[in-house]
Amino acid sequence: MPKAKEGRIRAGMGGWTYAPWRKTFYPKGLTQARELEYASGQVTVIEINGTFYRTQKPESFAKWRDATPADFVFALKAPRYATIRKVLGDAGPSIDRFVDSGLTELGAKLGPLLWQFAPTKRYDAEDFENFLKLLPGTIGGRKARHVLEPRHPSFLVPGFIALARRYNCAIVFSDSEEYPSLGDVTADFVYARLMRSQSKIKTGYSAPALDAWAKVAKTFARGSEPKEFPRVDTASPKAAARDVYVIFINGAKERAPAAAQALLSRL
Repeated sequence: MPKAKEGRIRAGMGGWTYAPWRKTFYPKGLTQARELEYASGQVTVIEINGTFYRTQKPESFAKWRDATPADFVFALKAPRYATIRKVLGDAGPSIDRFVDSGLTELGAKLGPLLWQFAPTKRYDAEDFENFLKLLPGTIGGRKARHVLEPRHPSFLVPGFIALARRYNCAIVFSDSEEYPSLGDVTADFVYARLMRSQSKIKTGYSAPALDAWAKVAKTFARGSEPKEFPRVDTASPKAAARDVYVIFINGAKERAPAAAQALLSRL
């Protein structure tokens, strides 16, 4: 029988400019100008956090595109001006400014857009749907992928899951002691941010933990759902191959590249 179709599993970390990595990750003598080139050859996705704090220029996106392998992608953290606000439905101008800042320069290397909300932001169904209506369906003629990262427990309700599914937006699975973890599949791809890296472990996560995450990623990619993941809604979406993005972020950040490489080696 032919092998069942599976989605692509990617793993990486947040950013590529981090001084401690010059001792733990980058080769000795590598210039800072070539760090992205090197990092993108070791992992398959990098989450850009700088876009959260300030607007980037088209030239920057083009430079990042040209410095990375053909099958590499960037996940972009959307600007705080769009998500850290009282009324999300008023974020239209900020969203448009972000989308028009040069994202199309990335071409096929444009991956998911991550919309992270303040830990104090409570779930308001009407306001949140007004926000989702503002998100573009396509960017530069390519289908846009949107990821939602709520950080308040009020989002742990079936209504939010249903809303995310209606707009085909993924919900971040946060492997975190601080923020809620939602394991519900709500889109045609899955996005996880792993925040428990430990400095005393060379790969950030232990070998058994990485084995478990590799199994989880493969389960999602095949279209199934891991039974051990916490879910809010008992209903499951139709099984279908899904792309999976796993980002090692926060925690012992100096271990993030090694963690991503160790996970990729298991895939």
